[in-house]
Amino acid sequence: MASDPPEQTDPAVSAIDSAGAIDSVSVLSEDSRRRMFAFIRRARRPVTRDEAAGSVGISRKLAAFHLDKLVDAGLLRARYASPEGTRKVGRQPKVYEPTDAQITVNIPDRRHELLADLLLDAVLTERADENAVQAAMRAARQRGLEVGEAARHETRPGRLGPERGLTTCEGLLEQYGYEPVRQTPTRIRLRNCPFHPLAAKAPELVCGMNQAFLSGYLDGLEVGGVRAVLAPEHGECCVRLGSGGCESAAETPTGH
Repeated sequence: MASDPPEQTDPAVSAIDSAGAIDSVSVLSEDSRRRMFAFIRRARRPVTRDEAAGSVGISRKLAAFHLDKLVDAGLLRARYASPEGTRKVGRQPKVYEPTDAQITVNIPDRRHELLADLLLDAVLTERADENAVQAAMRAARQRGLEVGEAARHETRPGRLGPERGLTTCEGLLEQYGYEPVRQTPTRIRLRNCPFHPLAAKAPELVCGMNQAFLSGYLDGLEVGGVRAVLAPEHGECCVRLGSGGCESAAETPTGH
């Protein structure tokens, strides 16, 4: 019996996603809230409501309201504990400290951290019988395969033909910033390149890794009759997903 696929920590999705990042930035648009958040980050220790209120000169009640907004946005975490260096009899006060969340807002979406992580994997696992480019393609395909296998294990979609398979793929493509557009029931065009402008600097490498990643994802998800092919168009992703009739444009990637 096959074992469950190992959990993957993917830097492309471990940070707050684009929608969440925009929400988090909007939470920080209020001046007192932003200043309290900065104060807590600089403190390097748990901070009480009274300390947070005092840092911006507002009431404890108003500070609690703003702090709860920051917790809801995933920017702070709260717990009950005595402030560092103090001992208090009775109920411990509520304290706040930063989370490990990373906030990056790019419009259109960019995933440079994923590309960097794949290249690091390639460097660390390069084999004696392959060169650096081959290692990069292998690492990209392997990551896509793992992501696809994890998605299949989680959703258990059963048999996936081209139309249903592409519908299943659209969620991940949105999550990774590809901006998928369903051109036909069996073909998806990707309107955004998550690796721009780096793809323009080394199109054969970056576009090749992109294709390898998406091909691995399709295989891991077990989508039948769909391929990820190079079909570069200016201003868009160089890869298109489609059924067997969606052949490569036989072009050398030229960047985005």
